[in-house]
Amino acid sequence: MAQPITYLNPTTLPDASAMGHSQITIAEAGRTAYISGQVAWQANGKPVPATLAGQTEVVVANSRAALEAIGATGKDIVMARLFITGGILPNTAGIVMPQIIELFDGGKPSITAIGVLNLAGPDLLLELEMTVRLPA
Repeated sequence: MAQPITYLNPTTLPDASAMGHSQITIAEAGRTAYISGQVAWQANGKPVPATLAGQTEVVVANSRAALEAIGATGKDIVMARLFITGGILPNTAGIVMPQIIELFDGGKPSITAIGVLNLAGPDLLLELEMTVRLPA
């Protein structure tokens, strides 16, 4: 059985747990998966939603599908990286983070959000990349 993932928010750093993630994540040695950035492209060919909220919903669904494909859940995510076009605006976190936190299934991995100029397609607003410690 895999050792639990440890989440730390030292008092010498801002308390990220209040925002649903951790400043530091410790995962014992084991098999690790690196999941490519998931965007709002859909396997059924439906168009990319026009809104950030709509795209976040698809990104979370695609991320769950990737986790399920390797027998993992959101609790197994060690590190998440969000790439958001147009920069990180004041309202961005309020749109994206509730759905991303739900993806974590109660886990609180380390997370970084990065504002970018473009993603793989001109209609894409969000991409989520994950590092996952596979369950034993």
